[in-house]
Amino acid sequence: MASLLIKKVLNNNVLIASHPEYGEVVLIGKGIGFNRKQSETFDSDSAEKLFVLKDQKEQKNYIKLLPYLENELQQVIISAIQLINNEAGEKELNEHIHVALTDHLLFTVARLAQGMEIRNPFLIETKALYPKEYKIAKDVLDLFRKKNLVDLPEGEAGFIALHIHSALTNKELSEVNQHSQLIGHLIEMIEEQFHFKIDKESVDYMRLVRHLRFAIERVKNGEKVEEPEKITALLKEEYPVCYNLSWKLVKVMQQTLRKPVFDAEAVYLTMHLQRLQKKIK
Repeated sequence: MASLLIKKVLNNNVLIASHPEYGEVVLIGKGIGFNRKQSETFDSDSAEKLFVLKDQKEQKNYIKLLPYLENELQQVIISAIQLINNEAGEKELNEHIHVALTDHLLFTVARLAQGMEIRNPFLIETKALYPKEYKIAKDVLDLFRKKNLVDLPEGEAGFIALHIHSALTNKELSEVNQHSQLIGHLIEMIEEQFHFKIDKESVDYMRLVRHLRFAIERVKNGEKVEEPEKITALLKEEYPVCYNLSWKLVKVMQQTLRKPVFDAEAVYLTMHLQRLQKKIK
């Protein structure tokens, strides 16, 4: 990386420094502030695990969290983000994860210390939607256990997975949450129509959830799917219940996402619903 000038040591794990390319930056890394002094030069290559916060807003928000962070918890969160970084592969994490995940885990640990129960109503959907992110999140839970800091409940893996997905895709966490909640609502509508609880561990459920996820992403991106006209007429005639339900689902998608949905989405959704209904019978 580069040779930096230390402007301020905030604690053992955080420095403010002057970077030749980015200007003032916040450096985060386990023990990087230990025995460091103002106006010292700091060779960033010497730090094994180092994160640079370049964005001014992210810097300010991270610094605001420091008074509430005990050293041990901060070190484990730094290790957790390093683990996420390593397991994510070539994709670069959005630096907002340092603020968002630190804030989230700080709040979670405080609630657990007070004996409060943490529930995640969208855990199963998250697990099906983002399997890679969920696996990494489970490794984060294991890291916390190994450090004997706190035993995070499984629901936390779902919340952490959403933070990871947000950082990998550069999407706002609110958007990621909205999509998960929308899928949960659509699944409930399908179960009500079919008078049947879908097995959340089944392959059919996984397929349906992933189809809904990619449909939502296509709608958000304005991607058009070609409509197979002959199949449309056949499905409408042969499977009216599934066809009508798929249009109800499409209307909910339109209202929630505030974007137009192409007719072809209803056609492909009808095919998924028909396959599911056939297995239920």
